[in-house]
Amino acid sequence: MGFQTVRCPICGYPDSKVNDSRPSDDGLSIRRRRECLSCQARFTTFERYYESPLIVIKNNQSSEPFDRNKIMRGLMTATKKRNISPGQLEALIDDIETEIRNTLKNEIHSKVLGDMVLERLRDIDDVAYIRFASVYKDFKNTNEFTEALKGLD
Repeated sequence: MGFQTVRCPICGYPDSKVNDSRPSDDGLSIRRRRECLSCQARFTTFERYYESPLIVIKNNQSSEPFDRNKIMRGLMTATKKRNISPGQLEALIDDIETEIRNTLKNEIHSKVLGDMVLERLRDIDDVAYIRFASVYKDFKNTNEFTEALKGLD
């Protein structure tokens, strides 16, 4: 797939030159003032960065969009009354999202995602790790809980 030029909205000529570029007011795009190389008409284009959505494949093989807020809710519950700032949790989620995107895949299994959260949470707070693990791994008995505690060593 090659580079595609912007057609002039007046005459349809396929090439133009950029006279001015600046970030848009929202900071999420670039505003470009262009001039048609054929009819000299001036027009504005906006260039946006596109990120393909991340998809989480659940245990029942259904899928849903990656939801930072869902992870944050689980982390907030696990870290309640612990000395962990929301900024630390945001950084944890940022780190996970970056790692997933760096794999250049747009799908991840929920188990892998949960393990990524646990791995990072273990380094932040043991109690929060156990709280999160008890819900995520759905402990059925004290033996499973004890095994999770051994994982902290």
